[in-house]
Amino acid sequence: MPHAAFPPDLVQAQRDWNRTYALLAEHQLHTTALRRRLLELSLRLVRHPFWATEQGRSPAARVELRRQVRAQEKEGGDRWSIA
Repeated sequence: MPHAAFPPDLVQAQRDWNRTYALLAEHQLHTTALRRRLLELSLRLVRHPFWATEQGRSPAARVELRRQVRAQEKEGGDRWSIA
């Protein structure tokens, strides 16, 4: 899929999901809060209106969103924290 123009709030939700997942994988404490956050973000991602549009209907669009966000994270190289 060519570079889709994803809505900024969808990109941010995917970025937050990736960060939360990474934190959950790294830490043994506070896992309940991280798991809840991961579930909330998963729902936000799945229910986003973008997926009902022509551009978002393809399963490849979901893969492309994850790919683009991972690429942005690698470019930034930052470490994450939960606010």
